[in-house]
Amino acid sequence: MTEHIETITPAEVKAKLKKGEAISLIDVREDEEIAAGKIPEAKHIKMMEIPDRLDEIKKDEEHIIICRSGKRSENVSYFLHDHGYKVKNMVGGMLAYERDSE
Repeated sequence: MTEHIETITPAEVKAKLKKGEAISLIDVREDEEIAAGKIPEAKHIKMMEIPDRLDEIKKDEEHIIICRSGKRSENVSYFLHDHGYKVKNMVGGMLAYERDSE
């Protein structure tokens, strides 16, 4: 894992959503974490299910990977990047996203 994964901040994600940009958000948290709330536009694919659900992730789009704090999403980002996907990791995860909420 020597290659650097691009990152995006929660504020940048919010700005893209506010502008109505078509972006792909993938939330890799567990069901109970999702139950506490997620970004409405995000698709939920649990981290452990990613390898089995690659067919649901389009290779011709850039995907923003989200988890609680940014660590699991970083791992998923590396995995997807290694499989030829364009990805960015949302730094700080949902903790930062919710903290930055207006």
